[in-house]
Amino acid sequence: MTFDVTIPVLNEEPTLERQVLQLHGFLKKHFPGKGQWRIVIADNGSTDRTFEIAQAISKTHPEVLPLTVPRRGVGLALKHSWEQSSADMVGYMDLDLATDLPHFLEAFDAIAKRGADLVYGTRLHPKSKVVGRTLKREISSRAFNFLLKTYLGVHFSDGMCGFKWLKRSVYPQLRDGGANNDGWFFSTELLTVAEWQGLKMYELPVKWTDDVSSSRVKIIPLAKRYIAAMKELKKRKPGR
Repeated sequence: MTFDVTIPVLNEEPTLERQVLQLHGFLKKHFPGKGQWRIVIADNGSTDRTFEIAQAISKTHPEVLPLTVPRRGVGLALKHSWEQSSADMVGYMDLDLATDLPHFLEAFDAIAKRGADLVYGTRLHPKSKVVGRTLKREISSRAFNFLLKTYLGVHFSDGMCGFKWLKRSVYPQLRDGGANNDGWFFSTELLTVAEWQGLKMYELPVKWTDDVSSSRVKIIPLAKRYIAAMKELKKRKPGR
């Protein structure tokens, strides 16, 4: 099974090379076959040397593909990457590699061998382990997921974890079913629409290390955008 790992980036000059090479080394070790995988660096509007560095990495590591996204937006970056992909499996992780990399092997196995359509990491499962998360972020995360369950009627435990994988063949139906937000909410839309459509979803408890120092997330503005996006997505719910 071939796969693309997309990493959406925005002004990541200081850490891009180190993090991408760490991921590359991990994948090379566990998937040594030539042409099985790619790391897609989806640059959505950087104004520093991020894309230049991505291009330099690709010259010495052919499995790395720099991709320019027309405008800013994590969801847009993922859609742009997946729609040009020919891999059997697509997905993404954050550049900070907050989710322990060995979990990728579990995700790959769930899709390649267990028939899952979509795999999502969760930090809110009893078996999950979260390191370094502030109380403020923990409370806001749980509140957001509670709102998802009550307003959209879904059952997955964590809609915001930046670690999701799916068969590329199911992506078009997820997109057409409502997973089309250009921002962070796209990640949540994938799970919501997949559940509404009855796809086989695999929940993966993960070890997550929060890198609070590098986070650009502003909770209040983000919450307002999420609530507005939830209202729009609910309009697409089957049977309404």
